Amino acid sequence: MIYPTRSAILLAAAGAPFALLVAVFLPGSWYAGLVWPGAVLLLAALDALSGLRPVQGNATLDLPKSASVGATIDATIRVMFTGRAPARVEVAIGNDPLLVPVEDDRLLINTAGATGSARIPLTTIRRGTARLDTLWLRWKGGLGLVWKQRRIAQSATMRILPDVRPVRERGAQIFQRHALQGLIAQIDRGDGAEFESLVEFHSGMDHRAIDWKQSARHQKLHAKEFRTERNNQIVFAVDAGRQMSEPVAGLPRVDRAVAAMLLTSWVALKLGDRVALHAFDSRPRIASGLISGAAGFSELQRLAAGIDYSDDETNYTFALITLAQRLTRRSMVVLFTEFTDLTSAEFMVRAAARLVEKHLLMVVVLRDEELEALTGARPQTPADVTRAVTAAALLRDRLLVLTRLRHLGVHVIESEYDRVGDRLVSGYIDLKRRNLL
Repeated sequence: MIYPTRSAILLAAAGAPFALLVAVFLPGSWYAGLVWPGAVLLLAALDALSGLRPVQGNATLDLPKSASVGATIDATIRVMFTGRAPARVEVAIGNDPLLVPVEDDRLLINTAGATGSARIPLTTIRRGTARLDTLWLRWKGGLGLVWKQRRIAQSATMRILPDVRPVRERGAQIFQRHALQGLIAQIDRGDGAEFESLVEFHSGMDHRAIDWKQSARHQKLHAKEFRTERNNQIVFAVDAGRQMSEPVAGLPRVDRAVAAMLLTSWVALKLGDRVALHAFDSRPRIASGLISGAAGFSELQRLAAGIDYSDDETNYTFALITLAQRLTRRSMVVLFTEFTDLTSAEFMVRAAARLVEKHLLMVVVLRDEELEALTGARPQTPADVTRAVTAAALLRDRLLVLTRLRHLGVHVIESEYDRVGDRLVSGYIDLKRRNLL
């Protein structure tokens, strides 16, 4: 594509007064006024025909294979010309909703020696697979009157993964705190289901563990020591439907759920349990196998990056029945979800009732602080009263649904958005310590 530069347009516009003067004072020679724009047009044509176009495949765009959400990465652009190359080339890349340029996405490259390269800093803002499939090059002709532009197809992709730096830091803090409190040791030995050994009773042990027959035989109090069963199955079911894609404090609910899931998975893998991921909206989207060992955490991170943002309504019946059919033994299912109406909540309660018959189910929801703020604020206008009454009704319906789930035997965690990871880890460790898994 060839089009005039700003200099060419201004130069052509500068001939308008000359054409006007010719038309006024020499009306019989009005055509002489066309000499100026004709000369500019001729020079622009000569400028367009001069120089060489770049050969096929003369520009490439490279992205890192993966990056974390919120990170700044560099897109590397390499340009190559044949023959006499222009001194400078402007480069622009295509748009992707997952990437935002740190500065202006147009970049000026000096092409000394017929080649040049530069980097465009980009910020990752959401999970998923970023694709940049278009690259534009443009440069001025030798006279500076025309732009020569070319569109080059690219196939640069990059996976944007959840940021696991807070997960590892927070997970290490949790392990350190539990180690200081003796909880990790307590999980390994003392409150499990498998008999470990018979030891002499001492202060602080559970009195229910006393073996009275052995105590009478040895004439000293002895207690049974148990070992917690490992290789429990923890399945994280992440609702990625429309309501979970809505933001909370600037971040979608599903991203909050993914962060809490990764933190708990890191702890579970460290404790020897196996973890699986199940993501769904109107139908199941991701159904992974069981992952074991701390080395499998990177695979779980890669799977979590594939959880997309959806506009579909959540189909609890289809998703949870499909999940139950895949589970061949008792498992702990952690369901991250959100609901605002009783109709969808009714389907969730029915599906949960069938799932809880065989498995341990935990439902994690985020507190709706916006509704709570509306009910607690002092009204100033009649519209504020209406909003407060509506918010109170929604919160009452929400409490009713959560109470029904608790009556079914479902463990419910309703947490603030910035504490959901800690609350979930604490709930998981408590259930494991009580041997409910």
